[in-house]
Amino acid sequence: MKYTLRIPRRAGIVLAALLVLGIASMVGVPAQQARAAGDAYAMVGKPLPDIELRDKDGKVYPMQRLRGRTAILFFSEGLMCYPACWDQIAAFANDRRFDGKDIVAISVVVDPPRVWQKAAAKMPDLAKATVLFDAGASISRRLGLLSLRSSMHPGQLPGHTYVLVDGRGVVRDVIDDANMAVNNEMLLKLIAKLKR
Repeated sequence: MKYTLRIPRRAGIVLAALLVLGIASMVGVPAQQARAAGDAYAMVGKPLPDIELRDKDGKVYPMQRLRGRTAILFFSEGLMCYPACWDQIAAFANDRRFDGKDIVAISVVVDPPRVWQKAAAKMPDLAKATVLFDAGASISRRLGLLSLRSSMHPGQLPGHTYVLVDGRGVVRDVIDDANMAVNNEMLLKLIAKLKR
């Protein structure tokens, strides 16, 4: 017995249109990701855009506070990225070379501060870190960090990305680590090269 699937003409047209739109949207994603990634790397050699990040109490952290020091802004999705991002944030907090007169590491996460404080209570090393909050990933989006290779949620959340800013406020490098490692030593080597 032979069965034939009959689709009403109107439903067939709608189905075909949805299929074409679906394929078109998938083809457009890599171009959008490439453009966004290009935006992130286009910051290199230019002053860090004027951004507004907040501390756990909701107060704006003044970026001019970084002037005169090399700053590493570590953008991550935060608590969802366990253990990789937690390990990097804790490694910065426990490495005095990143909280001194010349070099400062700031972790930028998309978590709400109240949720972050609960996690810090469970892992005290997180509480020692300098953490700023990027509500709704708006700063990460503006800097073009949401579609880099390390993002596990492309277009929505940052992954494991470092923005290296010199003491004059100029972005010297954007390092995206899809391996999501603790990169203190590599970052210190890059900073040493900048000072030559």
